[in-house]
Amino acid sequence: MKEEKKRAIAKSISYRIICIISLAIVTYVFTGDLIQMTSIVVVFQTIQTFIYYFHERLWERVQWKHI
Repeated sequence: MKEEKKRAIAKSISYRIICIISLAIVTYVFTGDLIQMTSIVVVFQTIQTFIYYFHERLWERVQWKHI
């Protein structure tokens, strides 16, 4: 695996961790409940994973024309 791919994977993982932590903090501030916070974070992150997957598939269909 090229260094760029390893870097992209590490960057993606670190970004996802930051997103999960920030969502957990905001959710806890609003709900004050660890069970609700956990449920919301798990559901939201699962949905986000599918949205990202389909977003990537759609972008693969976009034809870029070089000028």
